[in-house]
Amino acid sequence: MSTAAASRAAASPLFTPQLVRLLLSAVGSSASLYLLLSVVPLYVAGGEAGAGLATGAMMLATVVVELVAPRLIARHGYRDVLALGLLLLGAPSALLLLSPALPLVLAVCVARGAGLALVAVVGTALAAELLPADRRSEGIALYGVAAAAPAILGLPLGVWLSSTLGFDAVFLLAAGMALASLAAMPGLPREIGRGPGHGPVVAGLRGSGLVGPGLAFAATTVAAGVVVTFLPLAVSERQQGLAALALFAQAATAPVARWAAGRYADRHGPAGLLVPALALMALGAATLVGIADPLLALAGKLVFGAGFGAAQTATLALMLERVPAAEYARVSALWNVAYDAGWGAGAAGFGLVVGTTGYAAAFGLTALVLVGSVLASWRAGRATRTRARAGSARPAPAAA
Repeated sequence: MSTAAASRAAASPLFTPQLVRLLLSAVGSSASLYLLLSVVPLYVAGGEAGAGLATGAMMLATVVVELVAPRLIARHGYRDVLALGLLLLGAPSALLLLSPALPLVLAVCVARGAGLALVAVVGTALAAELLPADRRSEGIALYGVAAAAPAILGLPLGVWLSSTLGFDAVFLLAAGMALASLAAMPGLPREIGRGPGHGPVVAGLRGSGLVGPGLAFAATTVAAGVVVTFLPLAVSERQQGLAALALFAQAATAPVARWAAGRYADRHGPAGLLVPALALMALGAATLVGIADPLLALAGKLVFGAGFGAAQTATLALMLERVPAAEYARVSALWNVAYDAGWGAGAAGFGLVVGTTGYAAAFGLTALVLVGSVLASWRAGRATRTRARAGSARPAPAAA
């Protein structure tokens, strides 16, 4: 048997019963999220202003609760906090049956945002703790795929169901998907790795090694928020089919790249993935400067999606390998805050810029943000390698 074959044979099992239960909860919670993500803005009273407030309220609640989630985990344990997150995602969805009035819808969105935060932070941290060290990167990538894959069908399915069966059917389905995931809770551990690491999220970041990957990931989510929000608006009405196809290409490519990057990281380490992933995203964003060319735009979204998927795995794996297990919930919170805050900031910032510059120039500025992140990550990696070589070259102390 070859060395490579022996290594594969000795690899730890990945799909343990506990991980399977966690993956099922990720699929159910994400399905609930994405079914309503595009439907609530259509349903809420108040027109475009109401739609914007509903989405904004949900994302604000998500970021705020992500910052306190590690403390909740330290006090109540993973399983109970995850169950609370699923309950907050599911039960309030049924309240939408009562009325499209803006105050009610905003309250539901805040509750669902809090639930999303708890599910996201617990899920990533618990997956990292349940996985064997030699397959952690691949495992967290698979968890990310399970959490993201429902978007491919959930977003269009929610809109289609609301137009054919009515809003009530979608609200009940979304509630049911999250609440059904509670059935997976009894097999999950309650207390793993609880300790001082589950304290304040932003305290002690300096010198932790988490800031660089966190900022790099925030740059990727800024770009992703821009592209997903504004690509359909940047093309003419007769090119809407192209926009839909391009967004589908990104949504389908990113999970595959995320999983492949996880397998690579387990074998070679995640450090070498970050710069190429960011460079792919920068290249994909740059192609949108020529948005009028259908083939160029489609190819660009394929490249962008591949880079985004790889960047998710690379940044999370880098952050996890730099902390002890007791810090996993803190890392998960930081990573998820970077995701949600970057996504919202990218969309809001682009909206302010595009009215002055036009779409081509604004997409070009988005690519430049990613280029800056490529250079910063490359320099940080080179500095780390230089320090490592200097440390290994330092002579051993003389014997007494």
